[in-house]
Amino acid sequence: MKKQRVLIFGSGHLARRVEKLAETAGDSIVTLPAADAAAVENNGLPFEYLTERIESIHPKTITHAFLLDDEDEHNMQVMLALMALDHNIPITVSLFNEHIAPHIKAAHPHITIVNPARMAAPLFVNALNTPINWSLKYSLGPHTIPRRKMLFDSLLLWLVVGFAGILAIVATYFKFAEGLSWLDSLYFVVVTIGTVGYGDINLLNASPLSKLVGIALILTSMVFIWIIFSLTIDRIIKKRDQLSLGRKHYSLSDHIIVCGLGRIGYCIVEELIARGEKVIVIESNEQKSSIETFRKMGVPTYVGNAKLLSTLEDVNATRAKALISVISNDYLNLEIGLNARSIQPNLRIILRIFDDQVAQNIKNVLDIQLAMSMSAAIDDLVYATK
Repeated sequence: MKKQRVLIFGSGHLARRVEKLAETAGDSIVTLPAADAAAVENNGLPFEYLTERIESIHPKTITHAFLLDDEDEHNMQVMLALMALDHNIPITVSLFNEHIAPHIKAAHPHITIVNPARMAAPLFVNALNTPINWSLKYSLGPHTIPRRKMLFDSLLLWLVVGFAGILAIVATYFKFAEGLSWLDSLYFVVVTIGTVGYGDINLLNASPLSKLVGIALILTSMVFIWIIFSLTIDRIIKKRDQLSLGRKHYSLSDHIIVCGLGRIGYCIVEELIARGEKVIVIESNEQKSSIETFRKMGVPTYVGNAKLLSTLEDVNATRAKALISVISNDYLNLEIGLNARSIQPNLRIILRIFDDQVAQNIKNVLDIQLAMSMSAAIDDLVYATK
């Protein structure tokens, strides 16, 4: 069999794993540093620079090109340069933006476009049914997670109680000092603090002390009403903000918690919805456009920090079917998984781990059996497009 000359472009895990598969298959490998495409984009170098770099590796001798950088823009740059130099080179290009795929395929008959996130999503979802034999036994005590309280709860309560106490004391004073009935005394105090001033009861002929008490009542009530009103409005606004971010306690059960709405997280949620699963999403970035997309589809989306126990309690992790954490940080995913397991020891935890060796160590040491590397899960599928 004729030895194939394969071009591999990219700096991520997927590019490295496909390169290893090509080495194992005996291919002759040519690599193009991702820094070359980045230099065109970030350093203002002309596109001809990239074309010259590709020409130096004799593109007409390449039997297949794998463009597998983590950035769509870099893959597009190299793809366009290759197409300009030789329209017949078979190319496998990784693009997370699927909307432009049909246009590229129409322009190049020998191109294969893959979306790593779309390819990996079913594999993560299939892990929901993977048999697990836990080797570690946990003896965790009951977890008491303090519920978050709005700021100024206790202050607002004491202000209301204090204000009511002052009103009661002043009403009692006017009852005995000015000879009013209880009802008239209370009526006078309320009219005074409300600045209504009907004039039916007044302190025109009252004693100097009563007038001073009246002045103190007006000034004190102004301060109390202003503070109580401000804190009440602040509490209402904060409550509305919390609800707009999905921060409330959900009563779901047998549901799946997905942490992270990045490329892979988005595809996983879509796959879960297609399979009829109950899903709740935790995402830390409230600016993600996909949050509103899923909310319109009826998917609860909680904007917050998934590693916090209070957040996990809000999404009812104690009664969840599984937790899938696919945030772009291995150790944050691990922390989320361990915190979730501390709430529910038998919770099925599926973690995205970039490095396959780290994933294996997590399985062996921490008994999280479903720690998966996305690139390791799909590298053979990508290489098979050759």
